Amino acid sequence: MSETATEREVMEYEVIIVGAGPAGLACAIRLKQLKPDLMVAVIEKSAEVGAHILSGAVIEPGPLDELLPGWKDNPPPVCIPVEDDEIVFLTAESRRKLPTPPQQKNHGNYIVSLGALCAWLAPQAENLGVDIFPGYAAAGIHYLPDGTVGGVIIGDMGVDRDGNPKDTYMQGIEIHAPLTVLAEGCRGHLSKELIRRFKLDADSDPQAYGIGIKELWQVAPGKCKPGLVNHSIGWPLDTKTYGGSFIYHMDKDRVAVGFVCALDYSDPEFSPFEAFQQFKHHPSIKPLFEGGEILSGGARTIIEGGAQSLPKLEMPGAVLIGDAAGLLNLPKIKGTHQALRSGMLAASHIAEKGNGEGFDSALRASPIMKELHKVRNIRPGFNKGLWRGLITAAIETVTAGKLPRTLRNHADYSSLTRLKDMKPVERHWVTRDLAPRDRLASVYFAATDHDENQVVHLQILEPDVCITRCGEEYGHPCTLFCPANVYEMVEDTESTAGKRLQINAANCVHCKTCDIKDPYQIINWVTPEGGSGPNYQNL
Repeated sequence: MSETATEREVMEYEVIIVGAGPAGLACAIRLKQLKPDLMVAVIEKSAEVGAHILSGAVIEPGPLDELLPGWKDNPPPVCIPVEDDEIVFLTAESRRKLPTPPQQKNHGNYIVSLGALCAWLAPQAENLGVDIFPGYAAAGIHYLPDGTVGGVIIGDMGVDRDGNPKDTYMQGIEIHAPLTVLAEGCRGHLSKELIRRFKLDADSDPQAYGIGIKELWQVAPGKCKPGLVNHSIGWPLDTKTYGGSFIYHMDKDRVAVGFVCALDYSDPEFSPFEAFQQFKHHPSIKPLFEGGEILSGGARTIIEGGAQSLPKLEMPGAVLIGDAAGLLNLPKIKGTHQALRSGMLAASHIAEKGNGEGFDSALRASPIMKELHKVRNIRPGFNKGLWRGLITAAIETVTAGKLPRTLRNHADYSSLTRLKDMKPVERHWVTRDLAPRDRLASVYFAATDHDENQVVHLQILEPDVCITRCGEEYGHPCTLFCPANVYEMVEDTESTAGKRLQINAANCVHCKTCDIKDPYQIINWVTPEGGSGPNYQNL
């Protein structure tokens, strides 16, 4: 690339926001509401705003009411008032209804498609004068000579797998600004780099994550109950693994179904994707989907660490907001309201101060942090198993987080048990007949699109470890924890090991599970060419 590289074109803004999710768009909108003349740009790696967005999603409307009063007069295209809540405990054959925890009572909330919500928010921002650039991936940070963040570098386009320019080559530009707002979502490529560079997590626990897999179904007429919110715990997870399911009944005979599994699970042979498909075949669940049709599907990681895993949220020239900061309230199973609030708070802070200095203190003194503090012990309480976790959750709820002790989080990648130490696991999986038949089929429903002849965005830092040590110790868990069949061990007669790791990067749905769960931390997810990736519809 050095032979063709030239000095990059530069664009100048006063604030750059990386990521057109709810946090980034809320920040942009509020900035322009407060300072109409401020030059604000939003950079988004997906081809269209909302195409990479996936979430439950049941939202609390309060932050939207504040940001856009009267939004209910022109609501987003998917917006169904919640009519009823239920939570159930599943065994392999049975279903038992449980009392709904206070955090999960959804009266007054709405079932939405978060992708559609963001696509709806984008024009609101543009009407105020925000420049939004979808299809442009912020691939690097522009640093000033003193190390301050001075903007972002847009990734080059039209580069082949070997790093050579194709006929379509277009050099990425630099976008400079005194302040960069990182709103990339969970495990963002640039956020990860900046947290490491500025040691923003030095005083916090390791971050905790889960993987969420979701599908949108068209069910047979009469089966959908619009406004019903159902959650489950228990089967198909064992009592040592944290997670559960959701089924949200929408309009037009559409049902959103999803499964969330904490990434600190210990079984190297466990597959979150297969567990999700098994859940759909539970005797009490399967009838809902029989005779129906899957419309779309995808996966993403969920940030679960809460208050004790919150990094410092400011650094010279930049701030973190939304899931990039780690603000999701896991016991509520909600993060959108926190994302919107943090975006608005950042905007108010920037408008008043002119920079990001003091934003960390401002957020920690805000209702955003107060909400996280009240539930800080619920997620780590499940580290000792389901029953201990439920007891801890009850105590934390009753005391409103006032207990003096704060339970600790641990790094997810460190939790796998080596094969030699594993006891046989009886899964009691059934033969499946509901779509999708396998992970490759699920990739089809994510409408994932990558040019196969582009630089592979999944960097394996020590390939030999994958072939030898990882196989011996863990049995190549990447081939199981990835929900999109990106990683395959294939025969290779030219290799001394007789096999090699094949990376099917075109399948990637950008969930970043591999970056988090790999036990050796040698998989580095970086952003692919702008516009690549999934194209989620109403997820």
